[in-house]
Amino acid sequence: MEELSQVLRVRQEKLKALREKGVEPFEYSFDPTKRSTEAISVFEASESTGSLSDKGYGNVERIGGRVVSWRDMGKSLFAHLEDGQGRVQVYFRKDVLGDEEYEALDLLDLGDWIGTEGNMFRTRSGEVTIRAQSWKLLTKSLRPLPFGKVETDAQTGQRVVHSGFADQEMRYRQRYADLAVNPEVREVFRLRSRVITSLRGFLDSQGFLEVETPVLQPLYGGAAAKPFVTEHNALSQTMYLRVADELYLKRLIVGGLDRVYEISKDFRNEGLSRYHNPEFTMLEWYQAFTDYDSQMQLVEEMVQHVLDEVVGGRSVMLGETEINFNGSFDKLGLIDSLSEALGADVHTMDQKALRSKAEELQIPDLEGAGTGKLIDKLFGELVEPSLVQPTFVVDHPKELSPLAKEHRSDPRLTERFELYIGGAEVFNGFSELNDPIDQRSRFETQMSLRAAGDEEAHEIDEDYIRALEYGMPPTGGVGMGVDRFVMVLANQQSIRDVILFPILRSEE
Repeated sequence: MEELSQVLRVRQEKLKALREKGVEPFEYSFDPTKRSTEAISVFEASESTGSLSDKGYGNVERIGGRVVSWRDMGKSLFAHLEDGQGRVQVYFRKDVLGDEEYEALDLLDLGDWIGTEGNMFRTRSGEVTIRAQSWKLLTKSLRPLPFGKVETDAQTGQRVVHSGFADQEMRYRQRYADLAVNPEVREVFRLRSRVITSLRGFLDSQGFLEVETPVLQPLYGGAAAKPFVTEHNALSQTMYLRVADELYLKRLIVGGLDRVYEISKDFRNEGLSRYHNPEFTMLEWYQAFTDYDSQMQLVEEMVQHVLDEVVGGRSVMLGETEINFNGSFDKLGLIDSLSEALGADVHTMDQKALRSKAEELQIPDLEGAGTGKLIDKLFGELVEPSLVQPTFVVDHPKELSPLAKEHRSDPRLTERFELYIGGAEVFNGFSELNDPIDQRSRFETQMSLRAAGDEEAHEIDEDYIRALEYGMPPTGGVGMGVDRFVMVLANQQSIRDVILFPILRSEE
């Protein structure tokens, strides 16, 4: 802390000196002619057509950016400016700027934002550079960014940072600094934005209508999850942050909006893991006159569309494993695959036997778990990690799926699928239950599970049942974990790496 305080004090002294010179250290605006990479491209185009000046100068450009490197050579110096799109080198000469303007450069630090204007040219070492005719301080940085020593492999171009921002939790906590010093992190979130744009474009092209449903709800539902609870003061009413969009979106199907979707923030009051953040992004859609088979086909088409548009190919690396999205995805039955893993037919195992096996495997959080949840936990332990390539897991137990239609050939199961990629569930879809009498019975079963200690079981939503009583056509629906999908496409191992500001414990 002593050393850091000294560094901060020096920067404060430079700030004071700048103000004494009449330099505004926090400007209002700056008007660049181009961004860095565009200016370089324009110069290279002029270079290739032979339209540079006799001295090799291109057009005069005005570029703003953060100072990320500095090399003082006495009567000249080189710096790199980074503007969010890329970086460009700037060349400052004392005989061009004049004594006063050149000497004021001594009051700059790494991390400062400046604007500069000058001709583009190529140095003897081959780097396209701005020959500064003037410069202007835009923002004085009062705290040093955690830049490390950067080495770039001449053959592969791979960028390696030594002694930089190494503390992963601090990088999450100070994402602004993480983004500032790690260009590859910025690229993850640019990719995330392109993925969401592509998902939206695909559904729009299929005739879906984007809608918005309530975040604050008087009764939560649509997923097995614990909610965040709050109070509405004016109404003197307990409210819940939504755990899913499902029940409101299906109300819209009842109302005659036959293809709807929503990209939303959902909230589940659960633990943290590399796949779980209490606040996360979901895409849910519902399509009238379809079932889960139709939706599995639509999911395949959507995933392949996004890969083609965003990645430019139908395979990605996740860690050391290549994930291939070409052709039809694999499909397996939940009960069949779990029975094979257990060496016994799950349908012949009662709750006691399932619990005994779960305890033997030391699976946590078994309190209040009924037969369905025990099957789910055993599947998560024994089968889920092996589902690396895209795989539809189909036909889930009825107790696990209170909003899905009964399987048309096996009343013990429902017409439900989950798509696993990289060992994690990314999509979840149903043939949606549209029988209000059956739905009430399923909710009542859930209430029994709740009374037995399952805090994630559904409550009865009377208004939703009333909506079904008006009549919902046959419908297929899907929920998608956007964050998990981006993890796969961006080759990231933790959900925190694809959420700009993940939930963390309070700083001490």
